[in-house]
Amino acid sequence: MNKKEITIYDIAEQLKLSPSTVSRGLQDHPAINKNTKQKIMNLAFELGYRSNKFASNLRKQRTNTIGVIIPKLDSLFMSSVISGIEKVANNAGYNLIISQSFESQEKEQTNASTMYNSRVDGLIISLSNETKDFKHLDMFVDKGIPLIFFDRVSDNPLTTKVVIDNFKAGHTATSHLIEQGCKNILHITGNLTRNVYSDRLAGFKKALEDHGLDFTSDSVISNTLQEDDIRSCLENDILKRKSLPDGIFIANDFAAAFTIVKLKEAGLRIPEDVAIVGFNNDLISKVTEPPISTINYPGKEMGESVARILVNQLEQKENTSITSTIILDTALIIRQSSQKR
Repeated sequence: MNKKEITIYDIAEQLKLSPSTVSRGLQDHPAINKNTKQKIMNLAFELGYRSNKFASNLRKQRTNTIGVIIPKLDSLFMSSVISGIEKVANNAGYNLIISQSFESQEKEQTNASTMYNSRVDGLIISLSNETKDFKHLDMFVDKGIPLIFFDRVSDNPLTTKVVIDNFKAGHTATSHLIEQGCKNILHITGNLTRNVYSDRLAGFKKALEDHGLDFTSDSVISNTLQEDDIRSCLENDILKRKSLPDGIFIANDFAAAFTIVKLKEAGLRIPEDVAIVGFNNDLISKVTEPPISTINYPGKEMGESVARILVNQLEQKENTSITSTIILDTALIIRQSSQKR
């Protein structure tokens, strides 16, 4: 049989105190004598008392919980973002509920509904690749629940966003390849409906234009950036071209690492035959042979920034009706995979 749940009334009865005194003692209220507090704490521990935070939070109309929806927790970047969010949120007294959309709009909608019904105080989200309809997020805006986007964002003007300058990063990566002598450069990227990939492509195009190089339909390949798609585009397209690219800018480091493996299997030298630049500065970029040049993505800084904005809104230090876009700096890290010169 289950043991009876201990209440403040049980503690009050044993210590011959009023329930209100016990309640305030458990909350470390300054009006309660220090020795009395200690007796209350000791007995509560001995009896296995658990505070009913759910009921307390309902009275306050707060749950001290922040919802976080991400596409996938499968990269150093995303785990660094979560680490940054959790650090700031926990220090401010908030807990996190984290869920993954697995790049599915339907799953993202379900996650958002769960967060809303769980009465989260605020929501942090990075959109799935599939998401085209944002109606499932309207309930947060309509109820005045702070909603913060990061990395993959919508164009909703009523929300705050934290991003990097993907256009600049794409331009920097491509310009570096050009400076290394590359003239036939390919960009392998993700779903172009997402801002991160469309902005990197725009930066890629501008770098080619700035250096007098042509952009054609063969200059870009868009896919999921997963292993099967990278293998397919290499075996069925890139390696069959009469003129192989001499430089490739790839939108994440895993795809860049797998590309290097397949190109080397085909007898090509990296970077002598094909120079490679990735994106994110994931751990894999440091352990490939050769190590991958990449754009450093400040994940922890992004997470801390997102959480700080949300906590300030929840604590009413910032007006939720005032929205903005925060842009964080990135940097090109040059390693052997791109150093032709």
